[in-house]
Amino acid sequence: MKSVMQRKNNGVDFEVDELLSVSKPNCSSCCMSKTQTQRYEPSQVVERAEEGGWLRRKVVSLFGALMAAFGTLMFKRKLVAAEQGKKEPQKGEQGGKNGHTPKWGMVIDLDKCTGCGACVVACAVENNMMLGDPELAEQSRVIRWIHLLPLIEGEYPNIKARLLPMLCQHCDDPPCIYVCPVTATYKNPEGLVAQVYPRCIGCRYCVNNCPYTIKYFNWSDPVFPQPIPKGFNPDVAVRYKGIVEKCTFCHHRLQIAREKAKAEGREFKAEDYVPACVEACPAKAIYFGDLNDPESEVSKLAHSRRAFKLLEELGTEPKVIYLSEG
Repeated sequence: MKSVMQRKNNGVDFEVDELLSVSKPNCSSCCMSKTQTQRYEPSQVVERAEEGGWLRRKVVSLFGALMAAFGTLMFKRKLVAAEQGKKEPQKGEQGGKNGHTPKWGMVIDLDKCTGCGACVVACAVENNMMLGDPELAEQSRVIRWIHLLPLIEGEYPNIKARLLPMLCQHCDDPPCIYVCPVTATYKNPEGLVAQVYPRCIGCRYCVNNCPYTIKYFNWSDPVFPQPIPKGFNPDVAVRYKGIVEKCTFCHHRLQIAREKAKAEGREFKAEDYVPACVEACPAKAIYFGDLNDPESEVSKLAHSRRAFKLLEELGTEPKVIYLSEG
């Protein structure tokens, strides 16, 4: 049965057909049934709709509880992974002096740095980065693992400007590894914060959780004009659309240095591992080495009175240390 409801809206008549009756079986004796027609008023229709909304809210709240439980589980998994990262590596993986586990770190002397950008270019060439174009630059989507961050000190006319090389800080307590749901980023036993490209799902949680904003998402597939691909570094994978990348301290160079030392039948030394930016710096303003070796130059500079770390108050314990000017 249909009824026609009349209502006026802004002076215009509308006819709204609503089905207000349903067929409901009514069982009688001997399992004989006959059809009974029940009529619902408009208010009852609204009540039934509200009941459906209550069911939907219950389903959504249950889904939210499941997601919260999953997040807690993943957080505990990250804590376990972080604890495992502190364990000693297996025999043959040690490369520090006197057989200890090295902790790779970097010191940048701002008094020597001229802001020439040689480290930026060397990093881009070593790690097969796309050239970019003006349109991507305007959108801030040209990926460079090292940025020269401009710093202005003082007030006009007594101002002082300098450029600070900014790269992944390879924190001892990195916030990014705790939010990755697939463990695509983690800290290895030697303190390097690694990035596994095939495992990354592009959720960008690590990008948002990095206080230094030095993790980059690939919004499109890289485009390389010829003959640039012929000069690619075969030791570094070319990143593709939908994944996150960042500075790795040229970890492939560490693997090559260890393999070379093994082939030559000698012990691996910390001096054998030199990232591209350190090698290319003409002012020798970047130092790299084992922070766990108190005799190394990088360890001594890290404990200098001029040494400071970025956002040290956050407790991330970055392993890129800067030396102030003067």
